[in-house]
Amino acid sequence: MLQTYEAVLQPNGKLLFFDLPGNVVNMPRRVLVTFTDEAPLGETALCGASLSERALAQDWLCEEEEAAWAHLQPGK
Repeated sequence: MLQTYEAVLQPNGKLLFFDLPGNVVNMPRRVLVTFTDEAPLGETALCGASLSERALAQDWLCEEEEAAWAHLQPGK
């Protein structure tokens, strides 16, 4: 099973993982590495919601969507 974890590649070639369960690296493993242009060390977090936000905003931020969800916004 493939599992995805966020990490930063250090200048010495080692990976620094964020929120990695201890039992994941108890033996050597093959990994796939994707380089991004994001700032390192958690300055910006990569997640599905933030990566898809721009594409979804095109559908969500329109008058039809506002009208469809208006009944859930009592302040409007």
